[in-house]
Amino acid sequence: MNKNINQCLCCSSRRHFLRSFLPGVIAFTVLQSAQSAKAEVHQTKALVLSCIDFRFLTAEQSFLRNKNLIDKYDLTALAGASLALTGFPHPSDAEAFWDQLDISYKLHHINKVIIIDHQDCGAYAMMIDPNLSKDPERELQVHTDYLNQAYSSIRSRYSDIEIEMYFATLNQGEFQQIFPKLEKWNIFNPVNSYNNCSIKNCNY
Repeated sequence: MNKNINQCLCCSSRRHFLRSFLPGVIAFTVLQSAQSAKAEVHQTKALVLSCIDFRFLTAEQSFLRNKNLIDKYDLTALAGASLALTGFPHPSDAEAFWDQLDISYKLHHINKVIIIDHQDCGAYAMMIDPNLSKDPERELQVHTDYLNQAYSSIRSRYSDIEIEMYFATLNQGEFQQIFPKLEKWNIFNPVNSYNNCSIKNCNY
């Protein structure tokens, strides 16, 4: 008799334990799954720094779409793009970029930074030379120099991030890749069926 009572008490205690314990386990599992799903949603591939110039917004969107980055990048826009890293027009511009990069890196786990400069940039005209755009070869070289400076600055702080630098021209959506190697991407003249971009060597 006592044995049966003890068994019943044991079963009752076990059932009570399971009733108390299982909801907690289920809730924890659901929470972890929700957090994992949330992390996946907020994980992106790159931070893009571009100039504020409205003339290049549509071309930049098409360019990034061709690189399969639509809805997969964080965007920061500062006058002069690479020039902003020098503290133009104010030191706070450089600080803003580093803050955005740090947040994007920690929160969205980016593995790439893309900087897009462009031809006929008013910020470069203000800081470097009002007539800079009248000499395309010199203009490209000046932008290349500042893009390389930007590359070095980013690399010194983030050794594990890929870095790509581009120079957008007024020539029908052409993007010249300054780093890691010189190429031309023309978003309006698709040749390569894989990425819908034409890519050819640049002789600059």
